[in-house]
Amino acid sequence: MGASPVRRRRRRRVVVEWAIIVVAAVLVSFFMRTFAFQTFFIPSASMEPTLQIGDRIIVSKLSIDFGTIHRGDIVVFKAPPAENCGEPVTDLVKRVIGLPGDHLRSVGDTIYVNGTKLDQTWTYTKPFGQAIGHVTVSAGHYFMMGDNRADSCDSRMWGTVPKKDIIGKAFLRIWPVSRLGFL
Repeated sequence: MGASPVRRRRRRRVVVEWAIIVVAAVLVSFFMRTFAFQTFFIPSASMEPTLQIGDRIIVSKLSIDFGTIHRGDIVVFKAPPAENCGEPVTDLVKRVIGLPGDHLRSVGDTIYVNGTKLDQTWTYTKPFGQAIGHVTVSAGHYFMMGDNRADSCDSRMWGTVPKKDIIGKAFLRIWPVSRLGFL
């Protein structure tokens, strides 16, 4: 004896409801990852001590579209085509040092922005590594550096990064759990 028509309709409705829920969850996840937030893995030591090899971070894409980029922000961006500092990568994580219109230079381990010593409230390593010559950041571009200055391939080597190549601002380290926290 088969199931009654009422039971079949109920089962069919439950299956349809669950299918709608699963499809909706996949679509929301896709749109969130595409337009709002994305996770990234830290593959190198260029941002030590702030970010360690193996850390996972969450990046806010909306902060670029609807916010402002500030000096000191940690951002993820598309690797410049001229990036020739080792293995090819598609995305890089660095700290914003120079904003559009800034004039940068370095003397020893000190960075000067528009003739004034840069107040670096974040942790970074010394020695400085390759110096910054006299650089003026073009409109719509940013000068990026790693916190591990001597072990960072950054704007000192390949120039400034256009805003259109910036994916988002890093705001949260989610792995390892022992280092969970805002950046």
